[in-house]
Amino acid sequence: MTPTLGLWAGPECTINRVGDSYHDQCQRSGFDRRLDDLDLLARLGVERIRLPLLWERASPRGAKSIDWHWSDERVQRLRTLRVKPIAGLLHHGSGPTDTHLLDPAFPQRLADYAAAVADRYPDIDAYTPVNEPLTTARFSGLYGLWYPHRCDDRALVRALLNQMRGSVLAMRAIRKVNPRAQLVQTEDLGYVNSTPRLRYQARFENHRRWLSFDLLCGLVDANHPLWVYLRSHGASESELREFVDQPLPPDIVGINCYVTSERFLDDRLSLYPQSQHGGNARHCYADVESVRELRCLPAGLEARLRETWARYGLPVAITEAHLGCTREEQMRWLHQAWQAAQTVRTEGGDICAVTAWAAFGSFDWDSLLTSSRGHYEPGLWDVSSGAPRPTALATLAAQLARGEKPDHPVLEGPGWWQREMRVRRPSAAPVQSLPSAGRPLLITGARGTLAQAFARLCEARGLPCHLLSRQELDIAEPASVTAALEKWQPWALVNAAGYVRVDEAEHQPAQWRENALGPGVLAQCCASHGVALLCFSSDLVFDGTKQAPYVESDLPAPLNAYGRGKVEAERRVFAHSPKALIVRSSAFFGPWDSHNFVAQALAAISAGKRWPAADDQWVSPTYVPDLVHASLDLLVDGEAGVWHLANQGAVTWAQFASMAAEAAGLGRVLIDSRAGASLGQVALRPRYSVLSSERCAVMPTLVEGMQRYMHDRAAAASA
Repeated sequence: MTPTLGLWAGPECTINRVGDSYHDQCQRSGFDRRLDDLDLLARLGVERIRLPLLWERASPRGAKSIDWHWSDERVQRLRTLRVKPIAGLLHHGSGPTDTHLLDPAFPQRLADYAAAVADRYPDIDAYTPVNEPLTTARFSGLYGLWYPHRCDDRALVRALLNQMRGSVLAMRAIRKVNPRAQLVQTEDLGYVNSTPRLRYQARFENHRRWLSFDLLCGLVDANHPLWVYLRSHGASESELREFVDQPLPPDIVGINCYVTSERFLDDRLSLYPQSQHGGNARHCYADVESVRELRCLPAGLEARLRETWARYGLPVAITEAHLGCTREEQMRWLHQAWQAAQTVRTEGGDICAVTAWAAFGSFDWDSLLTSSRGHYEPGLWDVSSGAPRPTALATLAAQLARGEKPDHPVLEGPGWWQREMRVRRPSAAPVQSLPSAGRPLLITGARGTLAQAFARLCEARGLPCHLLSRQELDIAEPASVTAALEKWQPWALVNAAGYVRVDEAEHQPAQWRENALGPGVLAQCCASHGVALLCFSSDLVFDGTKQAPYVESDLPAPLNAYGRGKVEAERRVFAHSPKALIVRSSAFFGPWDSHNFVAQALAAISAGKRWPAADDQWVSPTYVPDLVHASLDLLVDGEAGVWHLANQGAVTWAQFASMAAEAAGLGRVLIDSRAGASLGQVALRPRYSVLSSERCAVMPTLVEGMQRYMHDRAAAASA
């Protein structure tokens, strides 16, 4: 057994083919362009990096034209950094354009490429010739999602055997150059549950999930549960016997287990939409996520590690630990993977490493890489704006690598997969779940739209919070703030209180107390108690003379009292607490209140009334749930300073109203576009106060925000 549990890491590096299009994750995340990404990974303290030396990238037109430039730079940089690579040659791929997974020549051609890699880099001592071969065979040969888009068992069997024979031949070729090169074989080992009628199918799939490892270990003989299946779907006895007679067991068994990998087969089709109906030759059924359907908690990574160690007795690593979710859930998943590995190690299992996967995020896995819609999930770094910004996940990974106890308060709570909200359909049967735990967030301004949204979404994210009224916490009274901090012992405070009536603020002294003095008091008290602070500012700190969107470094020059209050708040907050986080935003609209601009416009138009809106004032409207989620992520990440968070897009108020009306199916005919000066505005407004960011803060587009608003508004109304 290895002396200690090691941290590995790697970028999501899939190159899969859909039709004639290749989807390259390294290209989309920018990993292929940033050599310094390897330095970022090395600084975490990782022992090994899963390095994509992918066949399609290096040799898109075949072995006669291998381009070594990219891989030469990366391999040399890792040598300098003294970090060992695990070279991956295929990652959900099917090779260059002139071959595919069903090509009889595929195994030898992969081996030829592997030999060339080994000759070029004889010091690389670990390889994954083919990542998750069974998963790739399923998606390409059985489900028809990836090239060559087949949907039959014969294609599944041939794609799997070609990849496995290619892996064996590749390792033999590599070991001619480096006899001590290790095979790190990876596979997704999600477990399948089912209703009683479908137990036979679940049993089959639970045998099938081991096939990659079983073939390499020489276990697929005439007594294997899937021998008959393989033989009846195109596998010859001689090729199966070759695996038995000349086994090539992995040096490290790499398991990848995602929350959604655990499946449930349900023949009660009426419970599911038509899109989820499928089946086999005997029964129709839905194949859905166990975590969303079963009342009992999923077994999780500990169970997968134990059964893998018991089955093979070979060193085991978690070779992908990643979750596409909110920041604290990503952290909980990685932390729980580490804890599971440590637990099984103490039981005697040889668990050697946990891999922080998708280090720079991933794209479009929500569609299983069948489309390029740009859905991005951050990883250890957020690269949504092009430059890597470390998230709290990177800090956690570094702590794990150093053997330190992680100290972020969000780790005390259970993940969504362990809470009651995970189950989609309500039922009288009890749902096993773990209670929320950990120090809370405090949220001021209990009755306000923003505070209510924070409370709602904190609950959904498993972040304990307390929503406090002015009677419970008066932000402008130091004694009141101190009493609340000492009572609740929060790790962070979100100030959603404030005076929001811009025109009345011109002549209302209360706005200065709430908008300027109060945030300064909060900052002073939070700093003295070691509590993180999130405050909100506005686009109205600017005068509108700029011809391009305002970014964080632009100097404020407010035109009205409300804007001056916000500028003073920013000054006071940073004077007392330089580590505070201030988010500037604009023109809130959300699905849970009836007082925002969109809700009022739609109500008027629905009643047949004209809706006046300025056509000479440009803003960047912000969908409240997007704002809250992004703000919480920054707060969890420990970010500080001023950040601009607004949905991408610039519209006049009149265009914004038209956009909402058309999205609601009402048409724009009742929108009354006019000059802002004719609307009775007391306070001066900037002509142009559109926000953008220079700090890697990329929000969804306004179009996407409006689409979600309509969906969430309908859901809220029906609820």
